[in-house]
Parts: sequence; C-alpha cells; structure tokens
Amino acid sequence: MEKYTSAKRIAFPALLFFAFLAIVLIGLARAGVWEEETVEKPQAPQPVRAEADLPIRWENSLSAGTGKWLSQSLTPQDRKMLAEAFALKDGDVYSFLQGPKSWKARRPWSGSWCRFKVEGNPFGGFGCGLCCMANIYNTLSPYEVSPLDMYDYARAVSGYAPSGAVGAIGWQDMAASLELCGISCKLRRKPGSYKKFKKQIAKAKSAVVLVSSYEDDAYWQDTPGHYVNIWLYREEDGTVFLAEPGDPEKNRSRIPLRNVYDALKMTNEFQYLTVQGYAEGDNQWKADGIHIKWKRPKGWKKREQ
Repeated sequence: MEKYTSAKRIAFPALLFFAFLAIVLIGLARAGVWEEETVEKPQAPQPVRAEADLPIRWENSLSAGTGKWLSQSLTPQDRKMLAEAFALKDGDVYSFLQGPKSWKARRPWSGSWCRFKVEGNPFGGFGCGLCCMANIYNTLSPYEVSPLDMYDYARAVSGYAPSGAVGAIGWQDMAASLELCGISCKLRRKPGSYKKFKKQIAKAKSAVVLVSSYEDDAYWQDTPGHYVNIWLYREEDGTVFLAEPGDPEKNRSRIPLRNVYDALKMTNEFQYLTVQGYAEGDNQWKADGIHIKWKRPKGWKKREQ
C-alpha cells in the first residue's frame, strides 16, 4: 500500500509537467514560433501581370513626350542642332507655276493645269491663289495635290464660283477651303507699321499675300493684283522665301519682306492670310497624288512630315 502511494505521488507531478508542456507547445504552434514554422516557406507563384496592367512611370518614359526627354537628355547645343535638322527649309517648299509659257518651256513646277479654262478664262490668268494654296497644303501635310485639284476642292466645299469674267478665288473662300484641309489660318489687314507686319510673318509658317504694282512697283511691275506665297522669314537679312506662281524668274528666290509690305493691295478687304500650322485630325480632304502631267523638279523629294 505504501509503495502504491509513493508511485502515485511520483506519477502525478510528472503528469502535470507533461500536460503543461503540451499546452505550451500548442500555444507556440498557434503563435507561429514552432520550429517548423520558422522555416521560410516558398511563396506561391504569383500571376504575371500583363504589361498593360503595370503602372506607367511617366517620368522615366519616352511616352512622356519627346520634348521633355530631349530637354533632359541633350545639351542646349544638341537641341539646337536637332531642331535645325528637322526645321523646314527653303528647299522643302512647293512652288507651283500657273502659266502656259512655263509649261511650254517645261519649267520645273509648271504643269498641264495651265490649259484648264472656265468659260474661256484660262487658269494661267486666275490660278495664282490656287497655286499658293496647293503649295501650303503640300509643304505642310503628308499629301501632294496639284493646283487644279485644289481648284476642284475649293469649288466643292466653299462659295468659290469662278466665271469667264472673274476666276480668282476670294479671301473668304481661300480660308474656308484651307481650314477644311487641316490648315489653320487667319485673314489680316495691312497693319500701320512694318514692324508689326514683320512680327506676324516671322511667327507664321507661311502666308499668302496680295500684291499690286499700283501700291509699289519696286519689285512687281504691271501687276494690278496678284497672289504670291511667302515662307521662312530670316531675321539676319530681313528676307522671305518667295513662291511666285506667275513668274518663273522670281520663283524660289529670297526677297526683302519690306517689298511685300509696301506692295500690299489696299483696295481689297484683306491683304494677306497667315498660316499657323497643319493638323492631320482636322484634314477632311486627305487627297493625295497628282494625276495630270507636270514638271517635277529633278531630284525633288517630298519632305517627310
């Protein structure tokens, strides 16, 4: 009996010890401190996110815009050289000729459109404005059309209605047609100062101007009224690049802008139209291709837009 009691006394504390140990181990396991849980488990594979789902870090992306990227990556001298490389130059400008003499001599920029007539009124007599419009459209857009294509389009989309007596396109119809071609433009009257005129032309991509030798004959003679197209004002010598549809000798030359200002025809409501630029999304025409005979200049390649 005494032995039994002694054994019982020894077993009971042992039982309590093992019970306590079991409780501690269970608690540790639940707390994540159990030895097996301290080993780092391999992570379950995560689904790969599509590139489009990834957050875009615009500050490090070229998609933020070439201007921002260039400003951060290139020196001022590099930026100037790059801008000059992509800038419009005299040699990039279209300069169609309107008359039959130029076409007969197969002058560069002349074409068979000179033979077209409206009630006996020849294109060579009234097509100067349409040549200027085609110059602008072809130079600034990725497309190429003839002055006769521009004639057809202007008749279709504006109030332009040439006749045997009057064939030249008016200012309002010119502006309306160009706007539908994606060309942003503004009709203007001659300012009181040459300085203001020079500032407007220097800022513009191009301009169509109406000149008359009745106002000043220093450069144009025997010219009651005539549209010409000017480009790329140059501050160092005060000249512009002239696209002169009526005179192949004057065409594609540089002339003093002052000569243009002095010869602006004042009897018209407007004296000139300035061009701000071209927007592809605003072009409702997008015609492309010259399908009649013309004299493309040798080696001429259209500037990439």
